[in-house]
Amino acid sequence: MSDMLLTKRHLLGGTAVTALSLAFAAFADTASAANATTVGGAQETTNSAASPEDAIPSSEGNVDMNEVLKPGPLPEIALGKEDAPVKIVEYMSLTCPHCAHFATTTFDAIKQKYVDTGKARFIIREFPFDPRAAAAFMLARCAPQEQYLPMVDMLFKQQIAWASPDVDGRAALLQMSKLAGFTEDSFTKCLTNQKLLDDVNSVRERAAKDFGVNATPTFLINGKRYAGDMSVGAMSKLIDSLL
Repeated sequence: MSDMLLTKRHLLGGTAVTALSLAFAAFADTASAANATTVGGAQETTNSAASPEDAIPSSEGNVDMNEVLKPGPLPEIALGKEDAPVKIVEYMSLTCPHCAHFATTTFDAIKQKYVDTGKARFIIREFPFDPRAAAAFMLARCAPQEQYLPMVDMLFKQQIAWASPDVDGRAALLQMSKLAGFTEDSFTKCLTNQKLLDDVNSVRERAAKDFGVNATPTFLINGKRYAGDMSVGAMSKLIDSLL
């Protein structure tokens, strides 16, 4: 719990009552993503079955894909044709190492092979496990929409530099945000946007309540739920089986 009990002073240098301070309160009973512990039964996870890494993963249950595909309070971060035969929704946390691994080793290959060719539509949604993840998602949302994915990619690639519990999260996130065009003022205004924080929380709560998401990454694919990181081979086999 030590990482979770970081105060707003740690991230915002002692700024008075702000949206991010409420984020800490909202997530006060959650555990550190860096330690891969649970949040009300939720956890960051990988597929740990004995099957080969590239085997098609087992589904953890069914979901109503029509409901899944209804947009929430935030603009959808969606890639690919709306009428693509395979629909993939990923719920991720920016402090989740397994999400970072998927983003940096699998996502681009799947995008090129299936999304860019019209076979799959890929939607990314927020499922923050802790205050730093919530803050990072808020910053990505405050950037121009076309910069959302590049910023998320940067945050995943530099995850250790800002998400580790022994790092000054505010300073690290501010430095990275400046690379994306933020000033210190716009950085602080973004993280004190209560409406944005509420919307990020709403996306997470809907996923947990309506679709049974309790781990990151979780993929909802054509009516099935899959929890855990996937290799290019595993996700390719899964998508191919649906085409």
